[in-house]
Amino acid sequence: MKQLSAVLFVILSFAAGCANFHAAGQVARGREALLQENPKSALAHFRSPAETDPDFYLNWSLLQEGVWTYVGRAYYATGNFGEARSALDKATSRYSWDNMAKLYLGLVLLRENDRARGLKEVDAGLLGFYDWIIYVNNYQRPDGTYWDPGGYIKQRINKTRAMIESKDASVPEIIAAGEYIGWRMEKEMDFARQQQLRNYRNGSNRGSGR
Repeated sequence: MKQLSAVLFVILSFAAGCANFHAAGQVARGREALLQENPKSALAHFRSPAETDPDFYLNWSLLQEGVWTYVGRAYYATGNFGEARSALDKATSRYSWDNMAKLYLGLVLLRENDRARGLKEVDAGLLGFYDWIIYVNNYQRPDGTYWDPGGYIKQRINKTRAMIESKDASVPEIIAAGEYIGWRMEKEMDFARQQQLRNYRNGSNRGSGR
């Protein structure tokens, strides 16, 4: 009986590992499609892991972005803001640390003319990004030192948050700035890995400005 239980445990663990591996592959392919501005293709990749493993997030990414965040961002890129809001609500309810979900939920709300809540969510996402970059720069070594080494993203965040706090805040400008920061944070994942690989090949382990 104990042997049977042990065998079942191994089988189930293997199956879970395979499922997780498959989900990671699907999300990674969807992410590439999203970055290549092909949100419909991205959705096709995201839907399956979102339904079968709704708590999945990319644990190889320091951002740890949830699959429902990617679903929401893909719907957002297609202009389907109702579906985007539904997916992003799921994302924010699952992971409090998912600042990308907060940012894009705010952008959806702004596009739906919910100004007050939209500005609040965008600001929360941006502040979360800022604090997160500071944290990884100082405590997630060596990987964190490759994130925003020149401080460009932090500067853009501060500028956008100042716009939000002004009385005559321009919603279209804030939307454009928020979309850019979201894209840049996603791309920073790749920039950081590429720079780290180059430095390892050159015998160095220090971040460099971009």
